[in-house]
Amino acid sequence: MKSRLITFVLFLIIAVNMQSQNPNFHIYLCFGQSNMEGSADIEEQDKLPVEGFKVMASTDCDKNGREIGNWYDAVPPLSQCWARLSPSDYFGRTMAACTPDSIEVGVISVAVGGSDIRLFDKAIYQDYTDSYPAQWFIDQVNAYGGNPYERLISLAKQAQKDGVIKGILLHQGETNERDQNWPKYVKVVYDNMLRDLSLNAEDVPLLAGEVVHADMGGQCSSMNTIINTLPYTIPTAHVISSSKCSVSEDNVHFDSAGVRKLGRRYATEMLSILGY
Repeated sequence: MKSRLITFVLFLIIAVNMQSQNPNFHIYLCFGQSNMEGSADIEEQDKLPVEGFKVMASTDCDKNGREIGNWYDAVPPLSQCWARLSPSDYFGRTMAACTPDSIEVGVISVAVGGSDIRLFDKAIYQDYTDSYPAQWFIDQVNAYGGNPYERLISLAKQAQKDGVIKGILLHQGETNERDQNWPKYVKVVYDNMLRDLSLNAEDVPLLAGEVVHADMGGQCSSMNTIINTLPYTIPTAHVISSSKCSVSEDNVHFDSAGVRKLGRRYATEMLSILGY
């Protein structure tokens, strides 16, 4: 009798969870370094929210009235409180505009400017929390509780109660320029994400954007050769071209127009994967 009661209670819990999760709420995890964090100017056209596009706050932000773990209309910045425009902005806006009205899009963005990809490796991240001794870098890491990967995963688990994770967006590589092991490092992080969130690679592709392209004078453009090998290491990875995406004066960060174009390209690839 007792075992039957326990089984019935578990059934009710599962049923409630299934009812609370909305299969039409598509969630995307975004991570990387400064371009994903948001380094381009936020202009007037970027400030109006788009229907059906939400962001889960990954840090508290009094300035924007956001509290960590809550969903809000997605207007930049989408990561840290002081960040600016990122590809995730126009990825989400495009996805919301180009999917059926019944679909809602949500993003969770955890990114740290200047970070090595291994800052997101949960086994060795502490070796990379002080990659830069400057206070600005320490503050960025501490904004995510000292462990950006754990912050992203904990929020993703919370978001899974609301919707379904459909993809992972990465923009990183400037700090790892010329490191031929970069695809292996990314695979470790991606595999950990899938495992920790009970996801299947076939259902949750990884979209990785190129850094500023050689055709725009990209200071780190040699990294794109390595980024383009990622699908050989991760079969469910898709590389997003940065060709003709305009750049700021430092030739490392995209400008506002370049960010918008790159974000739309992420969305175009994801829409194709989903069959829209």
